[in-house]
Order: sequence, then C-alpha cells, then structure tokens
Amino acid sequence: MKIGIVKERREGEKRVAASADTVKKYIQLGAEVAIESGAGLSAAVTDDAYSAAGAKIVKTAKEALGDADVVLKVRKPLEDEITLLKKSALLISLMEPHKDKAVIEAIAKHGVRTFALELVPRITRAQSMDVLSSQSNLAGYKSVLDAAAVFGRAFPMMMTAAGTVPPARVLVMGAGVAGLQAIATAKRLGAIVSATDVRPAAKEQVESLGGTFVAVEDDEFKQAETAGGYAKEMSDDYKKKQAALIAETIAKQDIVITTALIPGRPAPVLVTEDMVKTMKPGSVIVDLAVEMGGNCPLSKPGEVIEVHGVTIVGHTNVPGRVAVDASALYAKNLLNFLTPLVDKESKTLKIDEEDEIIKASSITKDGAITNERILALPDEPADKPAAKKAPAKKPAARKAAPKSDAKPAEAKPAETKPVAETKPGAAPGADGSSGDAKA
Repeated sequence: MKIGIVKERREGEKRVAASADTVKKYIQLGAEVAIESGAGLSAAVTDDAYSAAGAKIVKTAKEALGDADVVLKVRKPLEDEITLLKKSALLISLMEPHKDKAVIEAIAKHGVRTFALELVPRITRAQSMDVLSSQSNLAGYKSVLDAAAVFGRAFPMMMTAAGTVPPARVLVMGAGVAGLQAIATAKRLGAIVSATDVRPAAKEQVESLGGTFVAVEDDEFKQAETAGGYAKEMSDDYKKKQAALIAETIAKQDIVITTALIPGRPAPVLVTEDMVKTMKPGSVIVDLAVEMGGNCPLSKPGEVIEVHGVTIVGHTNVPGRVAVDASALYAKNLLNFLTPLVDKESKTLKIDEEDEIIKASSITKDGAITNERILALPDEPADKPAAKKAPAKKPAARKAAPKSDAKPAEAKPAETKPVAETKPGAAPGADGSSGDAKA
C-alpha cells in the first residue's frame, strides 16, 4: 500500500496532512509513504524530518500521487490535481462537501473513492477522527488572539500608580467547540466573559469556564434542544425577545466573537449593522463564520475593516493561522481514520462498507457521488466567483442597441436562523462545513 501526500496548493493554506510521527505509524502499518518536497515547511516539518521518519521525498506532486493507493490531503484537490490521482485511489480529506459540486463530480468520474472527514458521525469511537473539533478548537483560541491584536486596550484589569485599567468585556456568540475555547482563552487573558447559545445545555458549560450565560430562559428555551444535542428552531416571538437581549448586551461589550454555522447553509446573522452602531468606538468583532456569509453582514472575507468605529476581523481559514498545531492534530485525525481500514495481516486496504463511519463519510465510489445531500446540490459550484462584467459599449451612431427580454437574475438572500455552532465537547454537526470552524 502506497500513501501519497502533497503540498497544499489552495491560497493561504499552510497546513499539511502528515506529521513525522504519523509517517512512522503508517510505515508500521506496512505502507510506503511518498511526500512532495516542501509539503510540510509552512507547518514547520522539514523534508529531513519526514525522511528520518521513513518517508520517500519526491520532487513533484505527480510523483507523489501517480501510483498512490491512498492520498491524504488537508483540502480537496484542485481540478488540475484530480488528473494526477490514480484511478481507484482512495482520497481522504476535508472536502467541503456543500461547495464545488463540479469538483466532486470530477473526482467521482475519475474513479477515485473519496471520504469527507467533515461527515464523520458524532459517535464515541469516532472522536479521535473528529477533524472539525480539533480545528475548531484552535480557531476559537486564535479568534481571541486576533481580537487582542487589533484591540487598543489591555484584556486584564491592571492597577497602577497612574490609575486603573478596567478589564475588557468579551461576548462569545455560540458555545460550541470554537466558542468554548474562545471563552476559556479570553478568561485566561483576564477579560470579563459572557456567552450566548440557543441550547440550554450550553449554560452549564459556559458557567463552568467562568463565563456569564446570556439568554431569555423561558419555557421554550428549556425545550430548545433535540435528543441529538442540536438546536431546535425557535419561534418568532422568542427570537425577538432574544434579539432584544443580545442587542442590549452587545452595546456594553468591547469584543464580540461569533462562531455560529449552519451545515451547508449561509451563516445566521447574529450581529446586525444596527447593533454594530451601538458598540463603543474601538470595539472589535471577530467573525469566525465569515467564509459562509458571516454572522455579521458587514464582515468581509480575508479583511480587517473598520465600520462605525468598530474593527471587524474577517480572517479566513483560521485554523491554518495556527498551522503547526493544526497540522499535528489533523494528521493524527487522519491516522485514526485510516488505521481501521488497513488489514493487519495483509497490510492492504480492507474497508467495511457496513460500518457507520464509512457509510456517513463516503462521498464518491465506483464513478459516482454516493452522498444524497451532495447530489441534491445545484450543478453550479457554490463558491464559483461571479463573472466580471465587460465595460458597457456605446451603440454605433446609426444602429439601435439590441434589445433583450432576459432579465438579470436576482439573488435572494438565504433565510438564516440563529443556530449554535456545535454540540459542546463534540464535533460540529456531522454534515458541517470547513472552518473547519470549520477549520
């Protein structure tokens, strides 16, 4: 069995799919490991470290992937990488399954078997494979540091001869994996922390970390969680009461960190422009959901902007901003996913198609897409950039401009609902997106 690992080619992606430690474990499983030169440099793993662990360092992605039975990646392949994959190869990666249907179709047609790690189910024996949890944990941590970097004041209270510096007030919206880590990090920095979530179970976890829970705790709220730990849709009346409470709370905050994501859908709007206007000058919003439309409609992917005197941080791929640790955790998740698929005696792949982890995470097999939700997606790739309009041309003096009955399509804003990011202490929803908040 040959395993191929390449340098990630998506813009800004610094993570790598293997550590020196996991390479050793793969070789112990009986595999040969080929790694493209330089694949781990941005995550502080050198070619020498991989070589010392037993990997073969090759010069190009083609050499690493051409005869690989198993391909391990951080992000799904670009279209020109798909052609490098061996037909019948096994691809394991973060696949962002709700985006770029055309890419997934191309992978399927190429004859590659694919597993999307975002879709690993939330069961006890899959916890060690839980990439969304490991990456979201780091994203929550980094979000607080990103806030501190642009915040013009200190986090902890400081008493000096020149006067007292008051502690920063931080509100975390969404008490899932990322949110809980954000709460813990802000507390360690000395801030006064509060948090909100639509799931009653989150209250105890927020308070256990030293945070104050903010929610309208009526009878409806007490019944707001499904048996599986997910948030239920709330009534319009409850939403109005909760929105009023949050608006009142946000006006008193120095920093707001938003983490709410809905798998396969635009992020819910939690912080409106009117709320931003009520915040104190110099306040900060960190929007961890910016890649899925943002919990604040003013945030912009990949940018740090100032609006109404408030700095809004919209960094993308936040786990990738902690690439060394994110890679180490992700590589271990991959190892834990792949190990059960290898027969100990024959040292070859032996996949139990009836296993619930396999069933849930498999998205392409035998030349076709196997996941019903992906099949239901529109054919147009979700993140395809809009075509640039050509500059308007003036009609010739003697010719009338051609008429057209076609009207430009209007994009209707997706209906969004305030939903918690994840079940605390577990992975984000089994059908969740990257960032990876997702990651």
